[in-house]
Amino acid sequence: MNSYLAAAVQMTSTPDVDKNLVEAEELIDLAVRQGAELVGLPENFSFLGTEAEKLQKAEEIAEKSEKFLKKMAQRFQVTLLGGGFPVPVEGNKAYNTALLINTNGQEIARYQKVHLFDVNIPDGIPYRESSTVMAGTQLPSVCQSDRLGNIGLSVCYDVRFPELYRHLSQQGADILFVPAAFTAYTGKDHWQVLIQARAIENTCYVVAPAQTGNHYALRQTHGHAMIVDPWGAILADAGEKPGVAIAEINPSRLKQVRQQMPSLQHRVFA
Repeated sequence: MNSYLAAAVQMTSTPDVDKNLVEAEELIDLAVRQGAELVGLPENFSFLGTEAEKLQKAEEIAEKSEKFLKKMAQRFQVTLLGGGFPVPVEGNKAYNTALLINTNGQEIARYQKVHLFDVNIPDGIPYRESSTVMAGTQLPSVCQSDRLGNIGLSVCYDVRFPELYRHLSQQGADILFVPAAFTAYTGKDHWQVLIQARAIENTCYVVAPAQTGNHYALRQTHGHAMIVDPWGAILADAGEKPGVAIAEINPSRLKQVRQQMPSLQHRVFA
């Protein structure tokens, strides 16, 4: 593994799938022109609308999303994460699925979000992800890569469950993906500190693509796609507008932090 640049894309996705994919392509292109070799798109990159409409269009969204990711990875010769899109399953529901694609357009990792966002917060919107999404049942695996390091996947609300990331670090993860559509209400207080915590406690880089702004009706997201190093330092922050956060993934820095703070070796309880 050599040093390289990673990019966390920030979008304002809407219910218009085709428009979202055009925006995603433009931002992937922007990241690649700045030298990124690993690019992450946020949760709901291809569709962000009501739960009912998402379920109604799930088959179309899934087909277009997967085709898009494979095409973009090949065209731009990057390893590309689609941070979350619905894939229909029996029972009139869908898995919230993150997909990692290599430069040949081949799927190298798939993760179905296990923690669903059923939360009451005072922002005027009821969140019941489980009404249309089926929870995954498998912990994410770590994708081994000599070129990019070992990559672990998660999605949004997962970031509040540190045991998932401890599992990934135990499996040898160097980079943790946290693609998200974090609410504006919770994001202002919790997003940055949670991302830094997952990086620090697991001595891993965290690449966190994000949604930002107003998407439909009252639905607003926090933004601040970021990349954080294993010490918890924020290397890049996309702010509140669509764009990209780009930073170096440096194996020497990873080794240095793990030598200075060997906390993973000092665990008493597995």
